Amino acid sequence: MTAASSSDSRHLSRRSLLQSAAVAGVASVAAPFFVHASDKAGSKDKIVGSGEHQYRCHHNWGDLPDGHKYGGATHGTAVDEAGHIYITHYGSPGSVFVFDPDGQFVRSLGEVHVGRGHGIDIRKEGSEEFIYLSPSDARLSFAKLTLGGDVVWQRGRNELNQDSGVYDNPKTKYRPTNASFRPDGGYYLGDGYGSFYLFEYDANDKFVRAIGGAGTEAGQFSTPHGQWLDERSGEAQLVVADRANKRLQWFALDGSHVRTQEAFLFPADIDIRGDVMLVPDLHARITLLNKQNEVLTHLGDDAAWREQALANGFAMRKDPSRWKDGRFVHPHDACFDKDGNIFVAEWVVGGRVTKLERLS
Repeated sequence: MTAASSSDSRHLSRRSLLQSAAVAGVASVAAPFFVHASDKAGSKDKIVGSGEHQYRCHHNWGDLPDGHKYGGATHGTAVDEAGHIYITHYGSPGSVFVFDPDGQFVRSLGEVHVGRGHGIDIRKEGSEEFIYLSPSDARLSFAKLTLGGDVVWQRGRNELNQDSGVYDNPKTKYRPTNASFRPDGGYYLGDGYGSFYLFEYDANDKFVRAIGGAGTEAGQFSTPHGQWLDERSGEAQLVVADRANKRLQWFALDGSHVRTQEAFLFPADIDIRGDVMLVPDLHARITLLNKQNEVLTHLGDDAAWREQALANGFAMRKDPSRWKDGRFVHPHDACFDKDGNIFVAEWVVGGRVTKLERLS
């Protein structure tokens, strides 16, 4: 997911700072979902979306060399300023695979989180880009890396507790999910599988506050799995994918709760390009929202397919023979590139990365 200190750079990359047809009392403007076949170089590629938001699906995108495996799942997506695509995973080597825009393998990195890659975000700071990694493991720490993979810092449970006191109770869980960025150089570290807090730091790496905690009330979370900076209204706000509460929540930069939007399925993360918000939903679809947060379209949405994907304890995620073109099993993260294409990583065994090529 890349970000930079200016909002324009958000449009350059992910995260580049760059059950229903209605959402939380806001009238939906979504056109009907459709999927059909289209000839391209003699092959049949599925087209998903509607209206001005149609995409050609390229499933199993990216060429992995021998000895490189996604393992138990693909998890995170990010794009750097040069257009390289970064995918986190549960395989080896390392925890991140990097591809060029054509899908050719470039390198692996992230040995600090080997086999436990989860959230990834990239931001340009001055003249250099940095990777922020969030491992899905209670034994590991958030880490900031150079694009070459060198560790700048790590911050884990002990460091977070020294700053916040959130983990004074030894029974409080810790398991990172994602990071995101403030427009002034600060950042948020999200403990989405553990304490359900987001830890805010300023541009000098000084602790500011902890936001959230477990619950269902406004400002509380149940699995705050991902978050991002939303500047579409003209006022910078933090928007959080409150996954198990099936909603998004917005916060002012002083940490106060602004609004909540319901009627999502299991929102996993967020990316924004221009006025369009992208929400990968672990329950088999991807949602695009406009500036007013009305649904533009659901990509891959189909109630019967979703029932199959979720059945028997998510058994389909382990059986690639059942996966279909133009349908998603468990979209875990997704991001835009500078051209408006979307890269999707799914929580499925063996991994699956899909490039959604923008058609309009």
